[in-house]
Amino acid sequence: MSKPRIGFVGVGGMGQCAHLRNYAAIPDCDVVAIAEVRPKLAAAVAAKYGVPKVYPDHKAMLAVEKLDGIVASQPFTRHGVLISELASYGIPIFTEKPLAGNIAAGQKVLDALAAGGSWHMVGYHKRSDPATMAGKAAIEELKTSGTAGKMRYVRILMPAGDWVANGFTDMIGSDDPMPPLEWDAPAEDMDAPTYERYISFVNYYIHQVNLMGHLLGEPYKVVYADPSEVMLVVQSESGVTATIEMSPYTTSIDWQESALVAFERAWVKIDLPAPLASNRPGKLEIYNDAAAGGPVLTSPTLPWVHAMRQQAINFVRAVKGEIPPMCTAQEALQDLQVARQYIALLTGK
Repeated sequence: MSKPRIGFVGVGGMGQCAHLRNYAAIPDCDVVAIAEVRPKLAAAVAAKYGVPKVYPDHKAMLAVEKLDGIVASQPFTRHGVLISELASYGIPIFTEKPLAGNIAAGQKVLDALAAGGSWHMVGYHKRSDPATMAGKAAIEELKTSGTAGKMRYVRILMPAGDWVANGFTDMIGSDDPMPPLEWDAPAEDMDAPTYERYISFVNYYIHQVNLMGHLLGEPYKVVYADPSEVMLVVQSESGVTATIEMSPYTTSIDWQESALVAFERAWVKIDLPAPLASNRPGKLEIYNDAAAGGPVLTSPTLPWVHAMRQQAINFVRAVKGEIPPMCTAQEALQDLQVARQYIALLTGK
């Protein structure tokens, strides 16, 4: 497969500015079709990005097009309906985070993927940031060598801030009316107010939940939910303590998200840019006090590639069979389970 044929299902704000603009600029794939329920928007977006075919919905597109991959940027609270249907075509799928709006809907997606023989890469773009990719490699090297001792602690700091970073400046809008859509049923194990809090947490902090598991390299469970909703504390399968600090402060312009992974005699720190900031990787620092010559602090120079673009590259590479998906649907289901643990501890429900 030299150049995978990619079809888009939905080209709203994130569909355009987080995804399509990146896939359209990758020389190793061809975006050949758009399925969008708003016809004027579809036509305008296709014209801008040079996409040759436009369809009114995914069924019409998949009845005609032979695709190697599908990028479906949709509200996650309808993933159980839509992604389960897309999975029946047996084509690799990429969506934004999270897997779904609740555990039951997420399991429905997994069952459909198994039945259709496909796979689903969930868009946790922070895994694809060059700083995270290099940082994860450094963490695994420290774990394997054991020279700096055991991993002891992971801390993720996520203050709310300007996540857009002017990333929507070239977004095409439309006055097309949105037709009625089918949505997933709410979670049966939560009342309406509790489920609303769950959805709010999942929508905003599921990135950090996923990043925590990625950096730990093993499953974990929530052991404490701060009543002020600033901190949650987790413990990994092997006993590593970790925390997520959720907006202890906010920034009006900047974005100050970071992750610290501490070993007994070393640490790895990743500073991440705003999600829609272009041509800007994160920053990586590695401190090692286990070397014979004394402490060493390094900060590698990273390529000028932002996480969303690298994520698109990684999906295309996964479609071609060159690498595994950065985050599978199976792993993403664990994020929904962790979120449920947190809400249960926070609310008692």
